[in-house]
Amino acid sequence: MSDYPEALQRLIEELGRLPGIGQRGAERLATYLLKVEREEALGLADAIRTVKDSLQPCRACFNFSEAALCPVCSDEERDRTRIMVVESPKDLVAFERTGRYGGLYHVLMGHVSPHEGSALRHLTAERLIERVRAGGVVEVILATNPDAEGDGTALALARRLEGLGASVTRLARGLPSGFSIEFAGTEVLADALEGRRSAPQEES
Repeated sequence: MSDYPEALQRLIEELGRLPGIGQRGAERLATYLLKVEREEALGLADAIRTVKDSLQPCRACFNFSEAALCPVCSDEERDRTRIMVVESPKDLVAFERTGRYGGLYHVLMGHVSPHEGSALRHLTAERLIERVRAGGVVEVILATNPDAEGDGTALALARRLEGLGASVTRLARGLPSGFSIEFAGTEVLADALEGRRSAPQEES
């Protein structure tokens, strides 16, 4: 038997599905939402509904978008000879905030992880290969996280991109090992981008 009314218990269970929340965190959030004004709680619910109804993957790069093409891909001023590959839209935003990159992006929506059962075929890698094969791409910048999964993903991509006519580079090792790109400062990311080098195709 639940200690909470059924409606509250359902809210706790749904909040508990969110990453990093857990049972106690879900209970705190649920009871907080009960205490705030009705308009504030309904505003949150409406924001969730709106984002689910209005956002879609960009048909070119898989970034979150309100239109068929995201603002980056639809910007004719961007350098279309370069594609930066990132794991998530959050990483794309982090690089955009540096103001130092003017090319396009490709969002993998994840990384290669044998532990999680995720392989390259589960990501958007094939669409990236198609974009490079279409021609006009001079450089592919592998900007995956500097951890075991990110390095494995970059290595697998470098091998797939070999012989397609574009140089393949990797961010400089200015980022601490195991660090997430989304949490890095703008100057750190800018330096890592400026110091990029040819991506290895063999494990070091």
